[in-house]
Order: sequence, then C-alpha cells, then structure tokens
Amino acid sequence: MAELKELVAYCDELLAVDRFQDYCPNGLQVAGRSPVRRIVAGVTACQALLDAAVMREADLVMVHHGWFWKGEPAVVTGLRHRRLRTLLRHDIGLLAYHLPLDAHREMGNNVQLAGRLGFEVTGMLNAEGIGLVGRLAEPLPAAELARHVGKRLGREPLLVAGGDHPVRRVAWCTGAAQGHIEQAVAKGADLYLSGEISEQTVHVAREAGIHYLAAGHHATERYGIQALARHVAGWFGIEWEYVEIDNPA
Repeated sequence: MAELKELVAYCDELLAVDRFQDYCPNGLQVAGRSPVRRIVAGVTACQALLDAAVMREADLVMVHHGWFWKGEPAVVTGLRHRRLRTLLRHDIGLLAYHLPLDAHREMGNNVQLAGRLGFEVTGMLNAEGIGLVGRLAEPLPAAELARHVGKRLGREPLLVAGGDHPVRRVAWCTGAAQGHIEQAVAKGADLYLSGEISEQTVHVAREAGIHYLAAGHHATERYGIQALARHVAGWFGIEWEYVEIDNPA
C-alpha cells in the first residue's frame, strides 16, 4: 500500500508535469482515502469507469482523460455532479495525466502504441515531444499497414490514401492530433497516424502526398495508462486493474 500523497508526488515527478502547458490540471484532481491499496485504471473518467471502481472497492482511479477542461462550464451540475458525487460518496481519489502521459518516453501513449504496432522509434515529431517518428521493418502498402493496425487495435482504421507509394517512414500522435499532419509531412513521413480525423485532414493528405490513418482516439490511447498503472502498482506493491470502457470514437 502507499500513502496517497506519496503516490501522487511520485507520479508527478515521473511524468514531469511541470514541463507542460496543458488544457486541464495534471495530477490529483479529486482527493480520496489514504493509504491506497487498489487502483482502477481507465482511459476516461466517465461514469461507467467510476461505477466499476466502486464495485472493485478501488481507492484510486487513474486515467488519461480526467476533468476540469479549459472552456467547460465551471458549475457542478448534471453529469458532472453525478460523477463527482460518486467519488466523494465512496472516498475514491481521481488521478489524471493528459499531455505528460502522451509524451513519456517509456510509458507514454505514443511509445506504447509504437510497441503495439511494431514501429521503430527514430525521433520526435515536434519540439514538445508529444508525437514520434519512426519506420517499419520493411515497406508495406498503405492498405496492408491499415489492416495490420486494425488487427492490433481491434478497430478498423480510416485510411486516406495520399498516393500509391509504399510506407516505410511513419509519424504518429495518439488522440486528437490530426492537426500535426503537416509536421509529419515536414519530417518526410510516408504515412501519418493519429486517433481522430477532421474534414481538412483529408485534403492535406491528398495534396501533400502523405497517407493518413485515423485509428481511433480511444483505441490509440489505451496503453499508456496501463503502463503507468502497472509501473506504479509494482513500485508501491499495490493491486491494480485496467477496466476497458468501449468507445468507438
């Protein structure tokens, strides 16, 4: 078991949260009981995950997508009230890491996705270190790579062809990172992969001659939080469980 304060301080330092200007607070978002004996991890702090944490008698919920995003209403009503009430009623803490978890070089979403898909990491996509660039072991047609990604993630990706060239050099950034596609072009990538797609992404891919894969926001961001929870649980000698809440987006 671990004291909540000690566990949070360890995670904050491990993920270097002070380095990031984010859209939400990183770290402890809702205080809960201490010591922590059991963690439930998930991608998003939705009601279904909170209910699962209550059923499993968790002391702490650890997620990638937490609460209190910039631009959201500052009132606690409706679903926000129900979610917060669930944690407070059962004295469960909420620990969330957004960009710091995307960027971490061992447990981050991007490096974990690379391992899942068999991408060799060769560098960073941008100065912030959020996305990565790399290469395949051998060139593949874009459609064949798309089938491989779908098989590994359990979700069929959307492929936008940027020509008929094979894929060897790749760039990727999990989640809602479709806006980084021009950075991938500048890095000389044959294909760029992110979670979501926007209308303009199609035109950029076609005009720039780069293949694009939208592999799912949720599907691409399941692995970082599992790596983090596994590491923290092992470090402190506590129990943990990942709960998958299906999300087709």
